[in-house]
Amino acid sequence: MSDIEETVELEALPLDAWHRARGARMVPFAGYEMPIQYEGILAEHQWTREHAGLFDVSHMGQLEVSGDGVEAAIEEVLPIDLATLKPGRQRYSLLLAENGGVLDDLMIANRGGTYYLVVNGATKWDDIGHLRELLPDHVTLNHLADHALLALQGPEAAQALQRLDIRPFLPGWPDAAGLTFMDAGPYMWGDVPLGISRSGYTGEDGFEISVREADVETLAEALCGLPEVKPIGLGARDSLRLEAGLPLYGHDMTPDTSPIEAGLAFGINKRRRVEGGFPGAERILRELSEGTARKWVGLALDGRMAAREGAEVYSGDTKVGTVTSGGFSPTLGHPIAMAYVDAAHAAPETPLEIEVRGKRLPAKVVPTPFVRHRYHRPKRNQTGAAK
Repeated sequence: MSDIEETVELEALPLDAWHRARGARMVPFAGYEMPIQYEGILAEHQWTREHAGLFDVSHMGQLEVSGDGVEAAIEEVLPIDLATLKPGRQRYSLLLAENGGVLDDLMIANRGGTYYLVVNGATKWDDIGHLRELLPDHVTLNHLADHALLALQGPEAAQALQRLDIRPFLPGWPDAAGLTFMDAGPYMWGDVPLGISRSGYTGEDGFEISVREADVETLAEALCGLPEVKPIGLGARDSLRLEAGLPLYGHDMTPDTSPIEAGLAFGINKRRRVEGGFPGAERILRELSEGTARKWVGLALDGRMAAREGAEVYSGDTKVGTVTSGGFSPTLGHPIAMAYVDAAHAAPETPLEIEVRGKRLPAKVVPTPFVRHRYHRPKRNQTGAAK
């Protein structure tokens, strides 16, 4: 998930002074002044791949939805089957327009009858307005404006979190390091309440931690005092999510693109694909059945010149698509990109060209993710059951 850069008056993050004291270069992003890098994007990218990076994503919106009939009300708005989202679990979902375009992508967690949503920073106010308009009056939507959000990402994230002596709030619930991918629950760090999920947007194992603004600096300071952890800026977050093949809202998906074009059909649960009953269902169910005229694909480029958003994609002399995200992959050592192309040119290994600064760069369609995800998933026995 991500955001659209804006030129409106900028807000300060709760950790603004903390970032600046550590030498962060601050830039406008999603209506906030955000740290883009500390010691350099390449070094921070590599540190997160090998250790644990701490990202400040407090610009994102944290919402709670509760009340009688909340499940039915949410299913009127999101293409999700809440009967399959058990307490303590989190899932990716989509906020859709009536024309089937993507208004936002989000995470939703079941907190035992109350549902916790994380939405993109640049769209959160529109999302809140949209949800308040669509949800019935007997359902309460609470914006957790006094909460910050940190993401601890990387192969040493669990090891680092264990050092802080964080305890489950509920009896019988696993330690934070015992969570598996997309588990979520309440925890305590001393007398500080935390909402922790094993998730993130880098393709690495890791955690997202919701914490009161009043406590976030103490928590960030404790985490970055550990040998595994360094603060990491938005620049490395973007290169990591690009390698992970994760779409960026406002770039790889917009109100003009459907989730089927964007390869996000997994965000529409099985029952809803049959029953519909959510905004944009007519178009989306038709595209699931008939396919789409264009598809979102991964592209690998030769050389070292990167193709950025907006670059045109060609097959011979025919324009067949447009790049939506692109950059140099530190892990792979060559440029990669994501683009919408005509469906006839979307098969893996299809040779294409991308126009960059007046030059045509050779590229080919490749599967995503570009770099394998390393999420912490439960081990399964021979029957496929989790153990």
